[in-house]
Amino acid sequence: MSFFLGIDLGTSYFKAGIFDEDGRLKGLGRRFVKKETGDGTVCELPVAVFWETLRICIEEAVKEAGVIPEAISALSYSSQGNSFILLDEKEKPLTPLILWPDRRAQNTFPSGLEFLKEKNFREKTGLGIEFNYEFAIAKIKWFQQERPEFWKQAKNVLTISDFLTFSLTGEKVADLSTASMTGLLDVTECRWWNKSLDMLSLSEDLLPALQRTGSFVGGLTASGAGLTGLAKGIPFYLGGLDHHCAAIGSGIIQNNNICESTGTVLACVGYSGKYSADVGCCSAPGITADHYFRMAFDDNGALALEWYQKNFASEFTIPELLDMAKNISSGSEGLVARPCANIYPGLTGFKNVRSFHKHGHFVRAILESTSESLNRLIRILDKNFSGKVISTGGGAQSSLWITIKRDRHNAGFYTPECSETACLGAALIGASGLNKTVDWSKVVSTWVRYNEND
Repeated sequence: MSFFLGIDLGTSYFKAGIFDEDGRLKGLGRRFVKKETGDGTVCELPVAVFWETLRICIEEAVKEAGVIPEAISALSYSSQGNSFILLDEKEKPLTPLILWPDRRAQNTFPSGLEFLKEKNFREKTGLGIEFNYEFAIAKIKWFQQERPEFWKQAKNVLTISDFLTFSLTGEKVADLSTASMTGLLDVTECRWWNKSLDMLSLSEDLLPALQRTGSFVGGLTASGAGLTGLAKGIPFYLGGLDHHCAAIGSGIIQNNNICESTGTVLACVGYSGKYSADVGCCSAPGITADHYFRMAFDDNGALALEWYQKNFASEFTIPELLDMAKNISSGSEGLVARPCANIYPGLTGFKNVRSFHKHGHFVRAILESTSESLNRLIRILDKNFSGKVISTGGGAQSSLWITIKRDRHNAGFYTPECSETACLGAALIGASGLNKTVDWSKVVSTWVRYNEND
């Protein structure tokens, strides 16, 4: 029996999932990521903490699965985007891992980055969303402007997944999927975009080579095995951006369905046979040369629900509040939640508030508001969409939320049997990599299953 390891480098949690040959989760390790935030303007992950957190995840997964590290036949990863590290000339870390929520560039962005506004930028990079200080290139510019002497020491710029790949295999390789969110990738040519590099005074020598998700990189080195507790020589395959891997793990690469994730933010992912750089979404190279994955985002996700519970109903858990909302009829008896109700003072993020409105009304209104935002994202990806929606993320754990979405869109909503779709997608990539003539549709249909009650 072969086993496959999928690593999920999430912002809040790292996870490691071990799957068998049929794609069934046998062991899961999950650890909160202890970030350093200083005065609130930085968001950093020390390298030692990165490895400690990841190793504990892997050890937990191996223990729960009841296997030995040598039984793992391949591994890959799912990665957050726009988190990076700088290495010096000796390939040692100059910085901690600087994570995407870091706000150090908020007062300098977009100084020196005027090219972001050009139409050609969207057409080349596939990024049709608004740029801000959270993107890696904004913080790279910050280093150049605010820490020029420090920047001169930088000889490599690696994303968090590039750093994982390099540390475990000794190879400096980036997957096109994660690279697509940097604003440095020419998606049409699958290479680093000279104009972005020139505008940032960034030499291509500082960046890793580019390959497609699923490409074989090499076996784990002795050093890589030591960092993770895994066996030397395990084949390592390039993974991809977290939303991309979750979409693979939800099965949409074999059909015309859409994957949605209701987490802190809303995200929708679809696959397309052609490239189109549209306003409001991101397009990037898919798992094969003739496919692209397209993503659309909205801030109106589960954060509003968490905010309401913390500020107005702290004596109840979120599951308890969701149970209250089950007893409220559609329309919340006139109560309407504005998109991102949490950004307004008090309860001014709600319209038509009446004295008889209780916690259940407010929660139901938030769920209905999120469902409206989801509809907009689906139409951005495909204005004539008529397929099925695969729900992932925390929102997929609520049957009420799924029901509201299903009623709003008049479409089939399904939840994967394995809720850890990012880990599953990464492990599936590793498993498929062992077979160079893999039929993706066949592998996905074998590995991905949906809950029967859907």
